[in-house]
Amino acid sequence: VGLDNYVQAAGQPAFWKGLGRVLLFGVVQVPVMILAALALALVLDSLLVKRVTVFRLGFFLPYAIPGIVAAIMWLYMYNPSFSPINELLGLVGLKVDFFGRSIILWSMANITTWTFTGYNMLIFLAALQSVPRELYEAARIDGASEVRIFFTIVLRLLAPAMVTIFLFIFVATWNNFFLPLMTINSAELKPVTLGLYG
Repeated sequence: VGLDNYVQAAGQPAFWKGLGRVLLFGVVQVPVMILAALALALVLDSLLVKRVTVFRLGFFLPYAIPGIVAAIMWLYMYNPSFSPINELLGLVGLKVDFFGRSIILWSMANITTWTFTGYNMLIFLAALQSVPRELYEAARIDGASEVRIFFTIVLRLLAPAMVTIFLFIFVATWNNFFLPLMTINSAELKPVTLGLYG
């Protein structure tokens, strides 16, 4: 049929609506995950943390959990009937509908961030550990503050790793079909919970 299917999809308002949601999801999700992964990598690379291996494994563990298991776990925590998160929020008089129209996208963003931040953190950590320590020492001797060292040395040397992580996250966000599908099924296919795709 050639390009007929693409032409038909482009003529559907639901297609453009879903595309807009994917872009909105990515605009928020990509920077949040990059900043979270970078922050975790900086903490592990500093001398403040002991038993780095334990923390590194703990941060990476969510990525090792199969997607279906992670989705079921989070959908249990989001369930309005017996959500442990809502029980804690109930102590201060709050109740959140994680499947509501205004919050469903951010509920999925939370799951994605929890799952992939540890993986991206390892890439940042490997890049940080490849930076010669002599550069830091030379900058400190020249009177540079830690903030100046971060912006003039660390960020510049992490640029290739940041581009790689950005591409990984962008592709994963663009191809994110499984998570919205699980969310739809868990919310009994209500129109307000169609997530990214409708």
